[in-house]
Amino acid sequence: MTLKTNLIKFNWLLNTQVGISPFTFVNSVKGIPRYLSNLYTFARATKGYKIELMPCLHDWNEEAGITKGEYFWQDLLVARWIHEARPQRHVDVGSRVDGFVAHVASFREIEVFDVRPITTQIPGVVFRQADLMDSDSVATYTSEGGYCDSLSCLHAIEHFGLGRYGDPINPQGYQLGIKNMASLLTPEGTFYLSTPIGRERVEFNANWVFGPKTIISFAESNRLKLKQMTVIGRGGIVQNLEANEDILMELDAQPYNLGIFTFTKLS
Repeated sequence: MTLKTNLIKFNWLLNTQVGISPFTFVNSVKGIPRYLSNLYTFARATKGYKIELMPCLHDWNEEAGITKGEYFWQDLLVARWIHEARPQRHVDVGSRVDGFVAHVASFREIEVFDVRPITTQIPGVVFRQADLMDSDSVATYTSEGGYCDSLSCLHAIEHFGLGRYGDPINPQGYQLGIKNMASLLTPEGTFYLSTPIGRERVEFNANWVFGPKTIISFAESNRLKLKQMTVIGRGGIVQNLEANEDILMELDAQPYNLGIFTFTKLS
């Protein structure tokens, strides 16, 4: 790993697991002189007005919103694809409720399957607690004809079987998950699957990073045919990327990208 990669990972660990953000701390310290100057200017213009201090020290350095992250783009892109496709029934497995699920629920009903509970009643969202690694947990919804004609699992399959979200430890968790999700789809149904891709490895217990060929080949073994591949990475967003051997090998050698795979269930 490069020094930059190690620093990014170290910052992620401090920020998300310990609650300490070095980058935020540095930017906040740099913002103190500007804050004091603004406070002095405001206080002079509002003499006698009661002021309570609540410093926000780094917001002025940021854009109006977070639009560069892979979650932002995957949630937006796949929600738009579903809007255009207009499926009869869409089911989601494990995607971000405060991102992708909310996007879809704003224009249609969506069913959400997740190993963790959701106690909040959300308009447009039907929640079902289920472990997609366990075929018995989803048996009620599977049949020869399938359950839904549209299915999504965004940035979730890479966590299956690692215990991070209370799921049982199982090194074959992602394989069981894809198999059981494929069984939910009706023939000719569409499956939107996103996951980290690159040099294949397990970053325990955060996530897998899969070689793209691993995902495609295992999906094909479950009667899922690749229709479209989109890659989100440092080079930007590449849609409708041809999944030939050279491109897959190139992606397989890179440290990290996000792959969005659109599959069709074969009859």
